[in-house]
Amino acid sequence: MATPPSLRIDSLKIALDAAEIGQHPVEVHGALVGLICGGVEQTGDLWIKPLFDLMNDGQPLSAPLHQLVSELFQDSVARLGDFEFGFMPLLPEEEEPLSQRVEALSLWTQSFLTGIAIIQPKLNKASAEVREVIKDLAEIAQVEFDVTEDEESETAYIELLEFVRIAAIMCYSEFGPEPSHGEGDDPAVIH
Repeated sequence: MATPPSLRIDSLKIALDAAEIGQHPVEVHGALVGLICGGVEQTGDLWIKPLFDLMNDGQPLSAPLHQLVSELFQDSVARLGDFEFGFMPLLPEEEEPLSQRVEALSLWTQSFLTGIAIIQPKLNKASAEVREVIKDLAEIAQVEFDVTEDEESETAYIELLEFVRIAAIMCYSEFGPEPSHGEGDDPAVIH
């Protein structure tokens, strides 16, 4: 499932700048995904207050930015909840210099950790696997920005990105809502 054009970094950057919010789009997405993976209530607008607290000191967002962030929330929930949708952190495209992509991954990871910590105060009671993943994410959040533009560094970045992606999915599996099983989901029913 391709990301809708309205949910790309450049669209979010324009909306953030217009609302005079000094965060990078990857920080907003990281915090939003952290809240989702931490188990924030997904029904209604209960997820908005913690995000406003992180993004804008608790102040409401402008209507266009609010709409964009709501769409980003719905898109992220859909991607995390259905493995086939292919969740991926919102990061710069591969055409961007590797140093910018590494910095963006670090910012995304820092914001993700902040979001999950705010909504999930019992991280220390998580499974051993998730606690280990959170520890590893904290190390990734501190990654150095001085990278060489070579094949080895590119490969290392791709491996880190995949680790972060899987880590978010693991956290969502642990803290997110229980999968709903509708009538059509019953494996015992033969059609």
